[in-house]
Amino acid sequence: MKLIVGLGNPGKEYEHTRHNAGFDAIDELAKLCHTSIDQKKFNALIAQVRVGNEQVILMKPLTYMNASGEAVIQAVNFYKIETKDILIIHDDLDLPVGKLRIRTQGSSGGQKGMQSIMNHLHSQEIQRIRVGIDKNPLIPIVDYVLGKIPKESKADYQDSLIKAAEAAYMSISHDFSEVMNRYNKS
Repeated sequence: MKLIVGLGNPGKEYEHTRHNAGFDAIDELAKLCHTSIDQKKFNALIAQVRVGNEQVILMKPLTYMNASGEAVIQAVNFYKIETKDILIIHDDLDLPVGKLRIRTQGSSGGQKGMQSIMNHLHSQEIQRIRVGIDKNPLIPIVDYVLGKIPKESKADYQDSLIKAAEAAYMSISHDFSEVMNRYNKS
């Protein structure tokens, strides 16, 4: 069984903000899986799907970004999911809009949702897809991440969400090194 988690904040006021790139990307993944993420369980919205021979849980934690690990650890413990079978999709201030970076491990890079998950799983060896949202030194980080993507960047941003979803989908049935080789080039 695999667990794919998109990070974000619940609620209308946070919809489609930069910090909800993980939620938006996992919604794109749900479309590829012909499902919707609408079942409430583990303090999250989830969907259970089968892709080929693999059972997959898609998750959007409802704990707010900084406590994402609370929802993830509940699913991990319930289904006995191994860390190697977890994939997290989240926003990244250090990447330009439209860029993805896919890694098998590393620090949280200051992303508090990812840090919460690493704290709860006691590991930095967690696969992740980082979706670039850029940054603006003139805007405080909290205000920036909770803002919307400007219209001149929307096409690149939407393209990165679709690529993140495609990479996540590919990770279900392919070795993660193949996913990295394919999507870290773009």
